Amino acid sequence: MAIKLSVTDQSPIHDGGRPSRGPHDSLRLAQACERFGYHRYWLAEHHNTPGYAGPCPEILIGHIAAHTRRIRVGSGGIMLPHYPPYKVAETFRMLEVLYPGRIDLGVGRAPGGDGQATAALAYPRQPINSDLYPRQVFDLMGYLNNDLPAQHPFHGIRLVPEDGGVPQFWMLGSSGGSAEVAGQLGSGFVLALFIGTHARSPAIVEAYRRAFQPSKSLQEPRAMIAVAAVCAPTRDEAMRIAGTRSMWIYQALSRGRIIDLPSPDEVDRLLAGMSASERAQYQAVLDHSIIGTPDECRQQIEAQAAEYGTDEVSVVTVTYHYADRERSYQLLAETFGLAD
Repeated sequence: MAIKLSVTDQSPIHDGGRPSRGPHDSLRLAQACERFGYHRYWLAEHHNTPGYAGPCPEILIGHIAAHTRRIRVGSGGIMLPHYPPYKVAETFRMLEVLYPGRIDLGVGRAPGGDGQATAALAYPRQPINSDLYPRQVFDLMGYLNNDLPAQHPFHGIRLVPEDGGVPQFWMLGSSGGSAEVAGQLGSGFVLALFIGTHARSPAIVEAYRRAFQPSKSLQEPRAMIAVAAVCAPTRDEAMRIAGTRSMWIYQALSRGRIIDLPSPDEVDRLLAGMSASERAQYQAVLDHSIIGTPDECRQQIEAQAAEYGTDEVSVVTVTYHYADRERSYQLLAETFGLAD
């Protein structure tokens, strides 16, 4: 089974530089990944999060789409509880009009930041209860497809430009509940394996397929997995480069500290001061990623794609140095023969 590789870009701040450099690095990487042969390039959403510089994927999508030619560009994802579905539909209708056939709309329910950011995004109202997320997705798809039921309070509302196309729709999730909602609503589904440190069963994707109901957006189930990966010429180099993201996650999950992305040297310094049990926790985070040489990474990606029964994998790569990140995507593309 031929595997399509795509990119999920969290807009990390590279080389200890200015945060304002992050969006420019996203464009630079998107252009490189288009040359390498990747299928999609998705932008994540993070608020008030040190180390990352991507709070508004909808703006980066338009910028990147304007400076690329072929690669699909989208959100991975819009954190829908923060926004009115009608406004999200308007934004992505306009993007689809400007870049027809190239726009993806991926949505999720996570806050993408801390409680303070969530409160600020909702102010002066209260944050929306995430239990309303399925209804928000239903409304959003209804606006895009112009098929809200007659009894809906906004049935018949226009989405302009009215003759515009519909972006490809995806729901992002990390649990069986999200998978079933995606299936019931007839959406594509992305299982985010890179989130957290616990394993997720292939039964989640199966639950999505079992629950799937055809919609105007999608007639057959379409599933993807998203994985964290770092590829380098040698395994030792890949492990050292991967320490940046793993240490950031370890500090957040185990210490409750959100830090700037640490350099490999800073990771070594932090490791030197950790106890054996703390090192074991850090190693557990590291082990949750795909790390190695091109051949090793390809074998692991192919194995996970087969395990979850998908033919597309989105790759999340976070490194301290920009050059290491672009090289990682290039090495993966070459070993998969994406540009052939």
